[in-house]
Amino acid sequence: MLTRNPRTRVRSLVNLLATSLVMSFGHGMIIPIIPVLVGAFDISVGLAAQVVTAHALGRSAGPLPGGMIVDRLGARAAMILGPILVAAGALIAAVAPSFELILLAMFVAGAGDSIWNIAREIAGLDLVRLDQRGRLMSGFMGTSSTGMMLGPLLGGVITVLIDFRAVFFVYAALSIAVLVFSLSAGIGGVARTARASSSASDDNGWRHFSLLEHLRGWGRLLGEIAPKYRATYGVLVFATAAMTIYRMVLQSMLPLYAGIYLGFSPVKVGQLFLVSGIFVFIMIVPAGFVTDKIGRKWATVPSTAIPGLCFLAMPFADSFLELAVISGVLGMANGLSLGSMATSTYDVIPESGRGRLQALRRTIAEVGGVSGPIMAGLIANAYNPGGAFLASAPIMILASLLLAFVAKETLVKQQAVAA
Repeated sequence: MLTRNPRTRVRSLVNLLATSLVMSFGHGMIIPIIPVLVGAFDISVGLAAQVVTAHALGRSAGPLPGGMIVDRLGARAAMILGPILVAAGALIAAVAPSFELILLAMFVAGAGDSIWNIAREIAGLDLVRLDQRGRLMSGFMGTSSTGMMLGPLLGGVITVLIDFRAVFFVYAALSIAVLVFSLSAGIGGVARTARASSSASDDNGWRHFSLLEHLRGWGRLLGEIAPKYRATYGVLVFATAAMTIYRMVLQSMLPLYAGIYLGFSPVKVGQLFLVSGIFVFIMIVPAGFVTDKIGRKWATVPSTAIPGLCFLAMPFADSFLELAVISGVLGMANGLSLGSMATSTYDVIPESGRGRLQALRRTIAEVGGVSGPIMAGLIANAYNPGGAFLASAPIMILASLLLAFVAKETLVKQQAVAA
């Protein structure tokens, strides 16, 4: 059900998209400093890459609490809590005397980031029609991916001109800016809308404090998914985990492969992510159209298969031009994936538990994604960062096959409802 007048809805959506860009831009700034941490703390390249793992661990810890907060209290509380945690984590990292404290700080920042992202999506759902979900999620994921790809360029410049600690201070400042936006009238209105829509939801898991009853509550919630779409939900969970592994490996290993193995500067590393970010931005509108008008699978299948093939080619690229071409193709695939997994999941889950079931999908995916940088770090230490791309490629290819042949096309359901 749509709420508020069209002008207010547009203003609220613009606020949500703007804060999505800023939040992810700050996170993206951290990527180019990974090679610098090797010398700053006298650690191995594999250990330095665990900055990404720590952030991913935080992201895996945040969705379930975030989904429960949204279903119970509405989006406003989660959209305030998230940026506070991110800013706190960034400030701790900026003054941390040891690498271990930086890892802890990134865990806190990751948790805040995931809490805010869950709230952002739920808030946005009440601002668009059912047949606009794909474009909404594409806009959200597009701005986030664009920020993640553009952020490394500024992060690399700041690292070269000042030092890596300045990057964390800027990250904290951007998070505080998001907090201010989240407290503004437009974002607050969205949150109250989300709370109103969720107030009628059941509260499985909230009134039961025993572990057994809590698990039964989750079982009942999963049971509300239509039987014909339960396998699809499972495939979407796995595919999201595969995409998370791919992104985590890319974020942690590309700076090491290009920066240490090939000897590129932090600015050059940032430029590779900029190339990818440009193509992600270009794909925002086409991806939303494909997802809403042609079919969810037309977005999800290629966006998992293409990265798998690119990862197979990555270790054989030894020049900036070759890496730039691969980064551009990855950007197109990343752009095509924008919001398609989330949109497909919202198609099949009940409205009463949309916060928790989306959070469950992301939690499982993020836990799986944590293994990506760990595995990649071990391979980087034993061989070189390029080997991590080869090891991750089959996971992406398997996800694309499951999406193509096991998962159902959920857009059919929406067309049936509209009819």
